[in-house]
Amino acid sequence: MTSPWQRRRQPDDVPTPVAVAVSDFCRRAKSPAPAPEVREALALLAEDDDFRVRTLTDGEPEASPLGPFAVVDILRGTAPALAAQRQACGFYDVARELAYVREEKTPPPAPAPNVPVFATPPASAAEEGDGKAGKKAGKAAKQEAAVQERIAPRKRATPEADATDADTLPPEDGEDLGFLRRDLPRPRGRFTRVEAPRASFMELTRLSTKPAVEGALEGAEHRFALLRNLSQRYNGSRGELTLVDVENVLKDHGLLESFTEKEKNQVLAAYSDQRGAAGRVGWSLGLSPSELQRLISVLGIGDEVEALRERFRREALATSHLTHRLDLLGREKYLTDLGIQRKFSDSLRKELERLVADEFPEATELHGLADAVGRKHGAPAELVFRAFERLGLADGLRKRLLANATPSTP
Repeated sequence: MTSPWQRRRQPDDVPTPVAVAVSDFCRRAKSPAPAPEVREALALLAEDDDFRVRTLTDGEPEASPLGPFAVVDILRGTAPALAAQRQACGFYDVARELAYVREEKTPPPAPAPNVPVFATPPASAAEEGDGKAGKKAGKAAKQEAAVQERIAPRKRATPEADATDADTLPPEDGEDLGFLRRDLPRPRGRFTRVEAPRASFMELTRLSTKPAVEGALEGAEHRFALLRNLSQRYNGSRGELTLVDVENVLKDHGLLESFTEKEKNQVLAAYSDQRGAAGRVGWSLGLSPSELQRLISVLGIGDEVEALRERFRREALATSHLTHRLDLLGREKYLTDLGIQRKFSDSLRKELERLVADEFPEATELHGLADAVGRKHGAPAELVFRAFERLGLADGLRKRLLANATPSTP
């Protein structure tokens, strides 16, 4: 029986429009995901389900957060509210890991057998005909080839090839070598792209420009996005438009306080949605790490951000569910971002050693031991076995199992 979390196709075979639609749907559902994760989720569906994916993504999300694996779960009959709960508790991270493990264990397809063919190739018309019939067939074939040669498109030589040929050919008598190649300016025409001229900084500070600034504020999540937008149309007070210039403009128009409050809510909501991971927060907001730290410093929310991160640190270390802990072990970047990767690994290693001690006497091999531990504590055996390898327990357990094995009697 095929598992619901098993690939039906390769991620690269997913059509790009379908992947883009799911990525936009997840962004609107407050759970943006990178392109590889979207393609991995859609690889769980067959090609015939792509139209159902587009039907779902064309509408608005009924719940949030919803990631790409939640979209797949909804298409299989799960209610959107239940899918949002599974997304929040990390259920789909486990599903993604299971799909990856099962893909690694799936054997490659056998190559097609190379069966020799003993059929003789068909004879040409010229060989089949004899005498006058053969001559007519050969003449007709030559005429058809001549017609095809005349109507076939001719390959036009590129300017680079013409220049190369001109350099390699010897100069004719009386030809001036100084006029072989001329340095001419680049051609300019009506299709030439020219940047629009920027308005002065004084135009940006005038009262008549306030509606345009307010319109730019509606589409900007933070001041760095506003700076990128306005810098394409306006100059700064001393050359290029800077962040200080943007803040002064907002202060002059009386928009700085309301926009600052909006930025605070955006940043704190991003940290809550990404469970304290600063790297994913910067990616979702379109900020580099230095820009994110500068924005937090300007907004004065460093203590609130650190409190959120500390909350998720304690939650990751205090969780007692074995499946959740095994899933977190595979998210090394997330644990490193929170600064608890080593502490979490040591804690999980001690817990697995304790769990293995109860099942060790009856085990004969490492896979059987992982299966026994997973079955007893409700965790996938594949994740338990991968945890043995990642935490450096596999070699020691194999040696202990080999030592405890009873020798066969002759």
